[in-house]
Amino acid sequence: MSMRAIDCHVHLNSYNDSKGSIDEILVELLQSMGVCDIDASIVISSYKVNKDRPSTDKIIRITEKHDNLAVVGGYSIENHTIEDFRNYRKWLLENKLKGIKIYCGYEHYFPTDKKYQKIYDLCTEFEVPLMVHCGDTFASDAKLKYAHPLNVDEVATDNPELKIVICHLGNPWILDCQEVLYKNRNVYADISGLFFGPVSDYYEQCLITKIKELLSYTSSPHHLLFGSDWPISDVRLCIKLVNKLGLSRKDCDLLMFGNTQKIFGV
Repeated sequence: MSMRAIDCHVHLNSYNDSKGSIDEILVELLQSMGVCDIDASIVISSYKVNKDRPSTDKIIRITEKHDNLAVVGGYSIENHTIEDFRNYRKWLLENKLKGIKIYCGYEHYFPTDKKYQKIYDLCTEFEVPLMVHCGDTFASDAKLKYAHPLNVDEVATDNPELKIVICHLGNPWILDCQEVLYKNRNVYADISGLFFGPVSDYYEQCLITKIKELLSYTSSPHHLLFGSDWPISDVRLCIKLVNKLGLSRKDCDLLMFGNTQKIFGV
């Protein structure tokens, strides 16, 4: 099925001892987008900065000449300073950021921690979404109790004007994620990061069944967003998954394109 597509969840990080520079990874991203017919992608910076994880500033500078790329800034309590916060406000004012992401689990804080409130207020002020890492992690030192999607409910309830995106469907807690989506009309979820390497038919079918149940329970396709988590996940597998959900063309367009376009303003 040919369709418009925005990938709301990609990175320019170097994983698995890859030696590629950020410029080389960017070229690979653009090539992947071309092969997979992705119209635009949202690049998310990390919760920390090192040789493998470029800063938000660097990502903004390297992507700003590409009209089909937008940026979400990663934020952490431990690794970001007052100056970083001021820069985020500046970049939001200049429309160089389309949202902010927090990395609960990787960072050992619940999303309800009051130290995050200034980020929630900032997102609300500029009417951009807050992305929250939920579910499984890519680091052995992460702590899963902080990454459960039920933790998002309290934030959504206390900040009703804040748009929140639960990343990765909170996998493996997809059932809990669907209740948070059903209860809170200001909460959305992306389907990124569900695949790591080859995928068995059994696992793929389990995901299809769970996502169909979520769509049925929430009675709406308006709260799911297409995302891949490239380069960790294969974009083609993510598209294949969507094509197997049996959606109408209208609902598929919302999931693949329309919802992200509306929520992120891209």
